[in-house]
Amino acid sequence: MTTDAPTSPGSLPPTLAGRDRSTTAPLRSRKPRGKHRWVLLGIGVVLAALTVFPLAWMLLGSVKTPEEVNSPELIPSTVTFENYVYVFSNVPFARYLLNSFFVSAAVTLISLWFHSMAAYALARLDFPGRERIFLAIFSTMLVSAPVTIIPTFIIVRTLGMVDNYAGLIVPMIFNAFGIFLLRQFYISLPDELEEAALVDGASYWTIYRRIVLPLSRPILAALAVFFFLANWNSFVWPMTITSEPDLRVVQLGIQTFQQQYAADWNYILAASTVAALPTLAIFFVFQKQIVASIKTSGLK
Repeated sequence: MTTDAPTSPGSLPPTLAGRDRSTTAPLRSRKPRGKHRWVLLGIGVVLAALTVFPLAWMLLGSVKTPEEVNSPELIPSTVTFENYVYVFSNVPFARYLLNSFFVSAAVTLISLWFHSMAAYALARLDFPGRERIFLAIFSTMLVSAPVTIIPTFIIVRTLGMVDNYAGLIVPMIFNAFGIFLLRQFYISLPDELEEAALVDGASYWTIYRRIVLPLSRPILAALAVFFFLANWNSFVWPMTITSEPDLRVVQLGIQTFQQQYAADWNYILAASTVAALPTLAIFFVFQKQIVASIKTSGLK
């Protein structure tokens, strides 16, 4: 027969003491986590400052006078908007912005339409060779863009699309990343929605138009931002395919403007600010959709 060891009035039994130590152990490990969190926060603040500083320097330099644009002071002593007036009055910069907006919007809308249909077919329809077709589309992401510029230019020239809007729009429509991202999203949709629609007599086209597309609004909004920004900042392909001044996009316009006014950095910074503002505005408006699309697509 065994007896429990006596305990003093101010002490806890061994089992309770063990429990007490086990419950207090995690409290001791919270302090290093807090310090680690502050270190990460400090690193994030430094990286954010390094990212924002060039944009702030560009914005503040665009409102400086020609005399102090090259000065080391960040904040101008005299704020002037004559640089922006000069950019729009002496250079057809509004035409460049209109061309970029038209090309970017057209590519975005057409790409989302075709990519969503292709991704739906590859994700929800069962047909022979589906996985092989997706693998062939996905493998194009491994080919860098400079490798395909010359073959694409030869095809576009053969089709007579040089120096027109078709040459700027049509080759940019296909994008394997958009099909891949949408396919991953469509795979995550519950099968019960499609099965219920099929029982009610709906066709696949009706399911795609009335069920899949409304559910795809967040991912489509994020892809719209990606496609629009990519085509807005496009430089190499427009320079390759166009030579007419009326077809210049904003990036080519800034390059031409820089060649003409190489020493006038106040004008160059003003033009760069005008070209960057739409992209920044679009990103800040749709940043929630971008983060949501990365979460729902399964990308890490």
